Amino acid sequence: MHNKRNCYSSSTDNDEYLKKVTVGRRKSHNAPIELVDYNPNWVDLFGKEAKKIKSILDNKVLQLEHVGSTSVPDLCAKPIIDILLVVADSSCESSYVPALESAGYILRIREPAWYEHRLFKGPDTDINLHVFSEGALEINKMLRFRNWLRTNREDREKYAKVKRELAQNTWENVQDYADAKTEIIERIMKRANSNIL
Repeated sequence: MHNKRNCYSSSTDNDEYLKKVTVGRRKSHNAPIELVDYNPNWVDLFGKEAKKIKSILDNKVLQLEHVGSTSVPDLCAKPIIDILLVVADSSCESSYVPALESAGYILRIREPAWYEHRLFKGPDTDINLHVFSEGALEINKMLRFRNWLRTNREDREKYAKVKRELAQNTWENVQDYADAKTEIIERIMKRANSNIL
């Protein structure tokens, strides 16, 4: 959701960063971004994945949430289910990675410098499984952004407008598209944060 690469001054720097944190071979996107209208079936797809992940990791799952645009009714999105998984220590890969991999999940991103973030792709449903350690600041940011968009129609529509405009461009990496949304996300988060009691 948030741009973690503000320190990278050019797309070349960003590309180098992505190469560094990608596990396995990275493919360039080199196309516009496919956005579709909200689909209520996304809730069911999340539920199916959540059940599977809980059965694999059992009590290692401290929190499991549907996040990202597919978790916000009436918001256009890439048809990829974003899932937030919180474990005790995401840097301790031996405690959860082998179990997920044996069930077909593929570790694609390892970012030690950004809250020890790990990202997996799913074996069946097209998902981004984001793994963070308990207490990571990004957890609350993701949930606050999701919850605000669910309840604030004006910001939801502003965000959708920017997403649709940006999606028409050709993006070498999908992450570049995500990073291009930073300005609108920060403006929305500022309003969301000012409305917290």
